[in-house]
This record gives sequence, C-alpha cells and structure tokens, in this order.
Amino acid sequence: MAKKVEKRYLFPADYMADPSVHVFNGKIYIYPSHDWECENVENDNGDQYVMKDYHVLSIEGDPMTGKVVDHGCVLKLENIPWHGRQLWDCDVAEKDGKYYMYFPMKDRSDVFHWGVAVADRPEGPFIPQPDPVRGSYSIDMCVRKDEDGEYYVYFGGLWGGQLQRYKEDIHLETPYLPEGDADSLPARVVRLDKKTMLQWDGPSKPVYVVDENGKQLKADDPHRFFAASWTFK
Repeated sequence: MAKKVEKRYLFPADYMADPSVHVFNGKIYIYPSHDWECENVENDNGDQYVMKDYHVLSIEGDPMTGKVVDHGCVLKLENIPWHGRQLWDCDVAEKDGKYYMYFPMKDRSDVFHWGVAVADRPEGPFIPQPDPVRGSYSIDMCVRKDEDGEYYVYFGGLWGGQLQRYKEDIHLETPYLPEGDADSLPARVVRLDKKTMLQWDGPSKPVYVVDENGKQLKADDPHRFFAASWTFK
C-alpha cells in the first residue's frame, strides 16, 4: 500500500510563488514573489500580476516540520528610485557577509531591467541601489556561486518576460519569438563583477536545452525553455 503523503502549506495566507531557496548560516531562507488580489485583465504580458513588494520566509528547526517565519516586507516598489511596476521572481547571493537580492522590475517605460538591493542579514531589510544594472533585461534571475568563486546569473522569460525583445544583449526594433520547427529561444547566463556584485562582467551567453542527440530543442517542443531557470550542483 502506498504511503499517504501529507501536504504542507508554507504560507497559505497570501499569494506567494516561484521561490528561490538557500541555506545561510545553517538556516533555510525562502525568497518568493508576492502577488496581490486585483482585477487586471489577464494576458500574455502578465498584466494581471501586481507584485509590489518582497517578503522573506525562513524555517526554524527541521526543514520538513519546523515553524515557518515571515520576516515581513523587506523591499517595497515605491522605495526603488527607478520603479515602474511588477517585482517578479528574485534571487539572493551572499558575499563577504553582505546579501545581494537581484530582482526584475519594469521601469516607467514598462521595460524589464534588473535591480540590486543589499542587506546585512539574509532576512533583510534590503536597500535598493539607485539605478538598474547596466545592460540588463528580462526576468527570473537565478544566482550561483561556482567553485572558482565566480558568481553567475541565469535569467530569461518569454512572452511577458520580454526575452524575445533582445538578441545577444541588443534590443530589437521588432521582437522575434520563434515558432514551429525553428530553434527555440534559449535562456541566458552572465557572470557578475564579483568586486562589486552590482554589474555584469561582460556580455551574457545563451544556455541551450538540447535533445538526446545534442540538437537544440525547437520552438514547438513542450520541453523548450520558457522561464524561471534554476541551477544546482
């Protein structure tokens, strides 16, 4: 007889999604997006999502049964100098005792760029930098520290994530979203300037998803990249 698995809701009281999870100082920290009830029209641009702040959650004790602690609002849209709207999926990295939150946000022209906010503790509060990361675009950042001490960010999202508006980091006059048996649009990865953790260290590169023969997946393949990449080793 199959063993019954009991569901556990980490935060049932609100709309939180797409979390990144890290262990800092021996404790699990969860960094989700935070949506709000609204009456916006639902479309492929994601206009139905409000997402005007971030919360940080942590788990006390056993990760499967321990108490979930909401550390409250750690960053608000209106406190970011270049804000337009929509704080989508974020991620956090630690370096030399500082915690860096990388987040996507639309500017006042409704174009996604990255912001960086810095904290002294993994639970925040996070203080935003005055300007977006130079050359940044699209959404859903995942930060990974490699064994050589370099930090890499995987990112990108189609449709409302605006990845189709760029080619090799250059903004396109006419967005290109492949269809049918054309090669799918890949995610991107970029190395951070580890001296400051606030800017890119050179251009981004494509991250291809391939089939069993090493061929890049086509645009109509349901397994092709869409959004919200995540890496672990």
